[in-house]
Amino acid sequence: MYQLNQPTFGRRPIHAHAPRVARTLLPPVQVIAVASGKGGVGKTNISVNLSVALAQFGRQVMLMDADLGLANVDVLLGLQPRYNLSQVLLGRMGLEDILVEGPAGISIVPAASGIARMADLAPAEHIGIIRAFSELDRPIDVLIVDTAAGLHESVLSFCRAVQEVLVVVCDEPASITDAYALIKVLSRDYGLRRVRVVANMVRRTDEGRLLFHKLAAVCDRFLDVTLDYLGAIPHDDYLRKAVQRQKAVTALYPSSPSGRAFKDLARKAARWPLPTGSSGRIEFFVERLVGSGFKEPQEALSLSD
Repeated sequence: MYQLNQPTFGRRPIHAHAPRVARTLLPPVQVIAVASGKGGVGKTNISVNLSVALAQFGRQVMLMDADLGLANVDVLLGLQPRYNLSQVLLGRMGLEDILVEGPAGISIVPAASGIARMADLAPAEHIGIIRAFSELDRPIDVLIVDTAAGLHESVLSFCRAVQEVLVVVCDEPASITDAYALIKVLSRDYGLRRVRVVANMVRRTDEGRLLFHKLAAVCDRFLDVTLDYLGAIPHDDYLRKAVQRQKAVTALYPSSPSGRAFKDLARKAARWPLPTGSSGRIEFFVERLVGSGFKEPQEALSLSD
């Protein structure tokens, strides 16, 4: 049992209003959260392959596994990281120390797996993890955050700390219903005004847009939010084979239907306008979360191996 008196990262304690350390000005960073209303819709596959496709277009990409207690990115890619975010939170290591290289040179921030405590962090601990990004000095063009599924506090924390939210849906009634519930909370409670939508595992070319229209019709009626259709990923045999081999289909079968579809998504995402000013740097990922009014807990925090 490890005892923490307050959230930490790197090797120093974290405070929500700690003074900022001067650092080299880095180029703007696009921060994208990939979320879903329910599990089983292929959200992590979208995160991984979008990351790889963007890297294949020459972008410097970092992928954060933000399903903090049930790591999925490393499993999908057959990686066995030695360290993960639990060591960062405990103050044993900095973020730079735990990074793992993935396909196409993407940098992966691995999450812990099988540590129940990591799946139920206090808001101030989310701040500690997210604030760690402000110390990174390596150039990053895109940071993709693969969130947990559903409406967990960590999902809401990460979604309201980014510039772009991408919601994944598939052709299941529960997927559409739960995606709407997620968008509703983000829109009504946190002022989110735009959501990008990807339809996954479609069987026909028109199925993705039909799914999008179902979701958009409900959102247009009840919510003050704009939905943008990013595209659809077909469910093909090459994608299934890539998953079985624990590889990204964009790296293993780039010319497959699903591989080409991911490239199309990446091409569209690469055209999104970059943030400007202070909101264009990684610090924005921190400032948005800290600015949401989280309070640090007074009680001691603990993690169990």
